[in-house]
Amino acid sequence: MDITEKKVRLETNDTLSLFGYNDSNLRILESNFDASITVRGNTVVLKGDMAEVRVIEKVLNELQYIIRRTGTLSTNDVLTVVDLVNPHKSGIKEISHPLNVSNDAVSGHGGEQTPLPLSTPLVDAKSGEPVIYLAQGETIKARTPTQKIYFEKVRTNDIVFAIGPAGTGKTYLAVAMALALLRNREVSRLILSRPAVDAGESLGFLPGDYMEKVDPYLRPLLDALSDMVTPDKLKSMMEKRIVEIIPLAYMRGRTFNNSAIILDEAQNATGTQMKMFLTRMGKNSKLIVTGDITQIDLPRRSESGLIQIQDVLKGIQGIEFVYFDKGDVVRHRLVAEIIDAYEKYSVRQEHLREASNNAFKGESRKQGFSEKSISEKHPSDKATAEKAPFDEPLQAN
Repeated sequence: MDITEKKVRLETNDTLSLFGYNDSNLRILESNFDASITVRGNTVVLKGDMAEVRVIEKVLNELQYIIRRTGTLSTNDVLTVVDLVNPHKSGIKEISHPLNVSNDAVSGHGGEQTPLPLSTPLVDAKSGEPVIYLAQGETIKARTPTQKIYFEKVRTNDIVFAIGPAGTGKTYLAVAMALALLRNREVSRLILSRPAVDAGESLGFLPGDYMEKVDPYLRPLLDALSDMVTPDKLKSMMEKRIVEIIPLAYMRGRTFNNSAIILDEAQNATGTQMKMFLTRMGKNSKLIVTGDITQIDLPRRSESGLIQIQDVLKGIQGIEFVYFDKGDVVRHRLVAEIIDAYEKYSVRQEHLREASNNAFKGESRKQGFSEKSISEKHPSDKATAEKAPFDEPLQAN
């Protein structure tokens, strides 16, 4: 993709009418295009794909014409011009979808919050499958049956938990769906969070400012964003707090309204942290939690909040759980085989522990020990189960 930078000189001096109060019209433009849009007085600097830069320039000219003709510019005017001028990619066709979702539209008559629709404005002309997000010329779609279920659950529920092994697209699709909500103007902010927990190896003291310190922990979320949004666009969105990346520990006390909120690596959140995170959800918001309960990095005595929450929230309407397995892995084919090998290894280890435990108990009974004394001399099944799943095998007598 060729990156072009162009400066557009505005003909109107009424930039307040053009860009709207608190830059509301400018935010609409930014949410519909990947190119960055920077306003410097009466000059607008556009940087991005050459074709998209031309489209934005045409939109700006049309909006200025409306101001000259009527003296005002409404939000609906901006939405109409964007939809008329912005052509869709070839191979993609449009389907019916709401252009804008107001607060009235997402609230019932009694004031109860209903799930955000997560509009799917595009479908692939060849496959007929819904396109979740158009990212820098690439189409992001659900590729496995479970991913399709995941997409539908997020469309129809306010809170969705995606649980499964690495490489199944949990985080990537969550980011794509959240960006789709942002682009469709169904939310105004994207909040990304992760527990700052070391994966079995302490990083020690990290130099730099706040963002540099948390960057190693939040990098996977930034990588997913970088695949879907140009660097300049992402930088602009983060500077304007449209996209905010926050370590889990720093979310206490905050409330997020009109937001798509993602908690990644949730298996490393404690029960207390999970409760704190879930209660940050405000009005007109959607929350997605992803995690892999086979890769918990918490201290041995801490229970994973992602495991606990499956019992706590069971049966609550508007909250759904989606479970992935190794058949949903969309990375390198060896990733699925590695996951399968670890599962088989874990089963073998468990069998060895059971055999060792049973053999010890049988020998102890022959020698006349009571059940109580046996349990005192040999680790119980519960204590054995708390050991790391890949410790050295215990040989049966």
